[in-house]
Amino acid sequence: MIQIDLTGQVAVVTGGSSGIGLATAELFLRAGASVAICGRDSERLAQAEASLEAQFPDAQLLAVQCDVLDAADVNAFAKAVQNRFGRSDMLVNNAGQGRVSTFADTTDEAWREELDLKYFSVMRPTRAFLPMLCDAAGDGKSDSKSTGKGNAAIVCVNSLLALQPEPHMVATSSARAGVLSLTKSLAAELAPQRIRVNSILIGIVESGQWRRRFETQAAPGQSWEDWTGELARKKNIPLGRFGRPEEAAQALFYLATNLSSYTTGSHIDVSGGNARHV
Repeated sequence: MIQIDLTGQVAVVTGGSSGIGLATAELFLRAGASVAICGRDSERLAQAEASLEAQFPDAQLLAVQCDVLDAADVNAFAKAVQNRFGRSDMLVNNAGQGRVSTFADTTDEAWREELDLKYFSVMRPTRAFLPMLCDAAGDGKSDSKSTGKGNAAIVCVNSLLALQPEPHMVATSSARAGVLSLTKSLAAELAPQRIRVNSILIGIVESGQWRRRFETQAAPGQSWEDWTGELARKKNIPLGRFGRPEEAAQALFYLATNLSSYTTGSHIDVSGGNARHV
């Protein structure tokens, strides 16, 4: 296993109170980084903070309640990170869930909500943290290869729907495709400032939402493994199971750190082989 020391670096994870975001925060802390997470739900955020502190009692951790669609909230979060850590080296934009709807039953309001969530959950944190990322990109220019300093990266959690739309998720698929284009554009614009921008495209990953569906839809006595395995087969996922949050987190970690120092404007497919495009 490749080891990397992130001591002295700061990772920011939006939507860090559960699932992929929480698993990503754990990886950063394990590698020695200082970590700032945010989430909308104060109770869930407190639980996540307590869990991380129990695992990493000596870690530098900041948890701030924040709605990434609220510009004032995001700016306050960035200011809190600046005041606590004085810098930000890595930003993981991780927010939003899928909307099940067809073109026929998606209202104008639903379209606006979906586009607002998918775009601004990336744009607002990126704007707020960009000055600190620019500063981080300028650190250690003469020795970035050996020290790991000078790394500045943005990674977005996106969906396979960006390249492989589903008719029952028309609004989400369309918005996800737009975010993929946005990520590519940001990568080109920020490359001269030595800031890398990449994304991951996830398929079905275990989450609280899927757990709730399991509780209401599973047959009596059916296990989580059997229920998800059956669903994975129905959805033609070659690996025959759902992804785990930590598997998506490992891809995010790779793209956020100098392990991927020559990668920008790209994406990693984390869908269990479900992608049908070449």
